[in-house]
Amino acid sequence: MGPIKRRTFLIRSVATTAALVGFGDCELGFAGEEKPQSRKGCLRVHPDNPGYFTDVSGRAILLTGSHVWNNLVDMGPGEPPPQFDFAAYLKFLEKYNHNFIRLWTWEHTVWDTSTSKKWGKKTPHTVSPHPWARTGPDTALDSKAKFDLTKFNPAYFKRLRSRVVAAGKRGIYVSIMLFEGWAMQFMPGAWESHPFHPKNNINGIDGDANGDGCGLEIHTLTRPEVTRLQEAYVRKVIDTVGDLDNVLYEISNENHPESTLWQYHMIRFIKEYEKTRPKQHPVGMTFQYKGGENTTLFKSPADWISPNNKGGYCDNPPVADGRKVVLSDTDHLWGIGGNQSWVWKSFLRGYNPIFMDPYNGKVLGNPFDPKWEPIRRSMGYTLRYAKRMNLRAMRPQGDLASTKYCLADPGREYLVYLPEGGSVVVDLSGGKGEFSLEWFNPSKGVVHQKGTAPGGQSREFSAPFKGDAVLYICSEKK
Repeated sequence: MGPIKRRTFLIRSVATTAALVGFGDCELGFAGEEKPQSRKGCLRVHPDNPGYFTDVSGRAILLTGSHVWNNLVDMGPGEPPPQFDFAAYLKFLEKYNHNFIRLWTWEHTVWDTSTSKKWGKKTPHTVSPHPWARTGPDTALDSKAKFDLTKFNPAYFKRLRSRVVAAGKRGIYVSIMLFEGWAMQFMPGAWESHPFHPKNNINGIDGDANGDGCGLEIHTLTRPEVTRLQEAYVRKVIDTVGDLDNVLYEISNENHPESTLWQYHMIRFIKEYEKTRPKQHPVGMTFQYKGGENTTLFKSPADWISPNNKGGYCDNPPVADGRKVVLSDTDHLWGIGGNQSWVWKSFLRGYNPIFMDPYNGKVLGNPFDPKWEPIRRSMGYTLRYAKRMNLRAMRPQGDLASTKYCLADPGREYLVYLPEGGSVVVDLSGGKGEFSLEWFNPSKGVVHQKGTAPGGQSREFSAPFKGDAVLYICSEKK
């Protein structure tokens, strides 16, 4: 093979570009964007591109969006805790063009945030509602009526369904978190505030099998009577929302590594139970904190996973290999963290980026902190590109771009990320004829469009602005 020929295409100023092609700068999504697709049927792993989900449309569907701890159960000081404005939250998500949330549960009656001082909150929060009814007789350790673990709380499941329905009306997919494992390990007084503590229920259930005062055994298969109660609760969740299309399930948030077999059991339990129902939904397993391994997730029977930061998922994500749909979640990478570059790197390596957002700061963090605006906006921008492109045919192909961040259907479409801006060499030898070029500035949300470039060989392109940049190249024969 002879030496690669390169031709540099310099982008003129915005004004000059506008004069050449007949329009000026535009917000991404207002020029040639495909209309939002309607959701049809439940999600399933795409058979041709298993890094994404699909529905009956056959299109690959990118999931991306923000989530916050109190979007299902209320959390905050006082009794009862302040109510979460879910309608306002959905408007917030819609504003940023997000289409996915984790709908958080919380197993305890309180959240002591003293372990989260770095995030600016030190106030113990009360939490409600809970899945089980508080009927008494007698009072629990929090001076309220004890739980009857054989009876469900209608208010909890009514809220669950109404919020999933409301999200679906706005085109938002909801992963319903079934259990929460972080607090059991790290929150002060966690076991004393759990319904499975013997002093908190009327059923004689004691989840602390080894008597060490921690109760971590409830998220194992140690006590069959506990597992049966958990299975009954999971069936109730499925019976409540299983007829809805926009549903996914997550077994547990950041449970301890010893929960592995229990989580595998719950994944299989959901799948077996849903076989008896008209609709089946994806089931996910997320990073086990602290000390879990990503290999445990990839080996699981789950349809989707969220790994930890081992392997470069923060700064230089490994290329997605299609073994699982991967929702790369800042919650498991930083806690609260991330940046704009992470969003684009994750997307172009074949992942679905999602963000642990402090939102209004009522639980942790600062209200609507502008520090996180670049993440919120860029997730929405990636979704717009995902809908414009034939994502079904696109794969991470870093060898086609000198920056190594390239999602491509060679010869037809290329989406390239330049983390430092400047120039990039893209191999267009897979296609002949003319390609249209589009530069996108993710910091400003502005598209610069400039004519065409011929294919047939590698070519160098230079961004018309400073900072990180996105280049979309599309065959005019597409």
